[in-house]
Amino acid sequence: MNIRFCGFAFCLLAVMTFGGQACETAVATQTERPFPLRVQAGKRYLQDASGCAFLMNGDTAWSLLGDLTREEADLYLRDRRARGFNTVLINLVEHRFARNAPANAYGDRPFVRDGDFSTPNEVYFRHVDWVLRRARDLGLVVLLAPAYLGYGSGDQGWHREMAASGEKTLRAYGRFVGQRYGSLGNIVWVEGGDFNLPDKGLVRAVAEGIRETDPDALQTAHNAPETAALDYWRKEPWLSIDNVYTYQPVHAAALVQPALGEMPYFLMESAYENEFGADAHRVRMQAYQAILSGTTGHLFGNHPIWHFGGPGLWPAETAWQKALDSPGARSMQVLHDFFSSITWWQLEPDTGNDFLTAGQGNYNARTMSARTTDGALAVVYLPNGRGITLDLAKLAGQQVSARWVDPSTGRSEAAPGSPFSADVRYFAPPTGDHADWILELHSHPVQSQ
Repeated sequence: MNIRFCGFAFCLLAVMTFGGQACETAVATQTERPFPLRVQAGKRYLQDASGCAFLMNGDTAWSLLGDLTREEADLYLRDRRARGFNTVLINLVEHRFARNAPANAYGDRPFVRDGDFSTPNEVYFRHVDWVLRRARDLGLVVLLAPAYLGYGSGDQGWHREMAASGEKTLRAYGRFVGQRYGSLGNIVWVEGGDFNLPDKGLVRAVAEGIRETDPDALQTAHNAPETAALDYWRKEPWLSIDNVYTYQPVHAAALVQPALGEMPYFLMESAYENEFGADAHRVRMQAYQAILSGTTGHLFGNHPIWHFGGPGLWPAETAWQKALDSPGARSMQVLHDFFSSITWWQLEPDTGNDFLTAGQGNYNARTMSARTTDGALAVVYLPNGRGITLDLAKLAGQQVSARWVDPSTGRSEAAPGSPFSADVRYFAPPTGDHADWILELHSHPVQSQ
């Protein structure tokens, strides 16, 4: 038996053929560096440097480079790594949401002449160098926005300065950042930012400049809400990863993406914990709906962490350091541990409702089910404490073992009566101080006595 360790979280004792090479099925293991990530044609998930499926479990840290000192950045990055996050989303140059924007915590401004993309400030970018290398050394992928546009083209982002600089200058800026950071290996570029810019040439110039100096760079786009990257940037040669950005039910947006093109996709953004009334339950629903809809992962967001000490959309009730241990963040560690223990990349969404036959629910509280094509494994996420009916005959074996997993703590217990015969069966989740549960099912032949 050939044993080796794969990237961020997935290795077991049984070797299988995966992506054209040997790769193990999952048991949680963390190697130092899963990158460079790569895209393989026809695969809906990203692959790590070992060819294993990469489940993106990300945190949103837009203002990290603009607002934190090195010591604070190190604290944040080490905390996220320890909690099972493997990806962070960061603005390369912050326009508004930092205490001294656009200057960083040391007073260094990104451009020698404010807003002039032809004059990058070496001192500012040396700080960026340190933070991105630290993230790399900790094994974190960085989704890096080189020139965030700003919601609605207002003063949140760089749209006006980009228009003043022009495409030629922006292409040169793209070449500058692509050459400077392409060799790190842990960068995925995020073009645009909260706005569907009518003049696509400005964003395209940055993306193409990056591609000129780093032809293998992975790039995606952050568009206006309810606009997937592939919806707006179809046929752009630089676009290699799709994503969903929605405040509507996540499953509805995520399930349509595979039909648009065979490209890995993830949940880029939805409601952040402590914003718009979203709590840990809401962010869990979003994350599990995304993954069980076929994505390669998701990004979690928290107020005030995304803007740290800088101004947010409204005042923060707690310091970002305290928010690191929020209920939502603890839930994301449980999510990481759960999916790291199964072959999540083999799960296919149960879109026909022939396995989950009753109890689907609707809108945000949609029960999600997925199973592997060989029928050996199924996962159901129940968001609201209501029971469901499953046709266990749709799985492979004659018996099915089932356990309930608490998505807020990771505690698990066998489903009463497990194992079950492979027939139609009603499952009622345990009672507790939260509404949602995970049901994990494994199918196997009848055990001989």
